[in-house]
Amino acid sequence: MNDSPAARLIRQVEFIAECDKLKEIFRQTFNTQSRRPENDAEHSWHLCLCVIVLAEHANSRTLDVLRVLKMVIIHDLVEIDAGDTFAYDTAAVVGQHARECLAADRIFGLLPADQAKDFRTLWDEFEARSTPEAKFAHAVDRFQPMLLNIRTEGGSWKQHGVTHDRAQVRGAPIAEGAAALGVCIEQLLREAVAAGHLAPKP
Repeated sequence: MNDSPAARLIRQVEFIAECDKLKEIFRQTFNTQSRRPENDAEHSWHLCLCVIVLAEHANSRTLDVLRVLKMVIIHDLVEIDAGDTFAYDTAAVVGQHARECLAADRIFGLLPADQAKDFRTLWDEFEARSTPEAKFAHAVDRFQPMLLNIRTEGGSWKQHGVTHDRAQVRGAPIAEGAAALGVCIEQLLREAVAAGHLAPKP
């Protein structure tokens, strides 16, 4: 049975209010000016900007940019429940997907059924990384924090002892969505090592 228009609006407003919590989820990357930890909402905004500015470099010539924007704006909402998992923390990564699936069920489930299904489909597409849109969304999601680490003289890389080879592995999916960005990040990583902002491979 479909929600009435009034009931539908109540559910949508509840979802929007719940998503405000994303502003309180802090990441390991630092903002370039204040050097305080970036929050997830700031990250999501920055990703959207990356998509709009860098879409011309996507490997796909027929990229659905609006679909990519939807993916990057919702994909971290699960961290309201699951928390931010630092990409280089091998112990914390264990079980991450299962935790985030449970969070996706609850958070997207606040929406009316049709929107809940659409949002979950987008989130699953991002996770599967099988479409050109998901690959490009992943490319910018890997590129953005690396850029922040580079622009903060090593940022969380230095804080957590991340080495060049580990950063390379983390950045590998960038080329799957945007080969030009993959080349760009490789050059930036080499420059970071030369500047002493990223430790060389042991």
